[in-house]
Amino acid sequence: MGLSDKLPRGGAAPTEGGMFGAGSPTFLTSKVDALINWGRLNSLWPMPFGTACCAIEMMASAASNYDLARFGMERMSFSPRQADVLICAGRVPYKLAPVLRRIWDQMPQPKWSISMGACASSGGVFDVYSMVQGIDTIIPVDVYIPGCPPRPEGLIYGLMMIQEKIRQESLSKHFEHRAEDPLLVARPRANAAEVVGLTGPFGNSTQQEQISTGQLVAPATTDDSLT
Repeated sequence: MGLSDKLPRGGAAPTEGGMFGAGSPTFLTSKVDALINWGRLNSLWPMPFGTACCAIEMMASAASNYDLARFGMERMSFSPRQADVLICAGRVPYKLAPVLRRIWDQMPQPKWSISMGACASSGGVFDVYSMVQGIDTIIPVDVYIPGCPPRPEGLIYGLMMIQEKIRQESLSKHFEHRAEDPLLVARPRANAAEVVGLTGPFGNSTQQEQISTGQLVAPATTDDSLT
């Protein structure tokens, strides 16, 4: 009885139990998964995007009382290309939305995001034309932290949820979750039409929903022949 008899489905083909195949994880990948996920979840580098009072609570989480360094996250990276966890702490106006999107695009894979507080998650009390009603219309969000503002324990618990999510990932799903063009890695991707949708005047929630669902409608153009 050889090793092929021990692998799921015999391990005869890459698509059936192979290392990066679509089948069940093999004996090899299950061990590699544990090692890589252990390294990732214990060395997260946050990219702080603090715009309001939630940022003060985020700073407190790194102070001596809470000591975020216990989780291997003491390095707050203000360089998107060297960070893997975006923490949006505070409200985001429409003029700032393209900046948030640019920072997210510049972060290489693997990356995760946290929406900290009610303002970042849903607009909070700022249900006005100038405020983004939830950053999930701009970037994908992995963990939402409720509160106005949430305490440092809430942020730490949210980061622990990110760690648990990483712990359950598998290399066999790498291309399914994080396939991207190598030429676009760590580069801004929002085109001119998307920037217009993100910064449109007087409340552009409709345009943001079109962007998030991939159904962006091109803005109308003026036909000189009709004037």
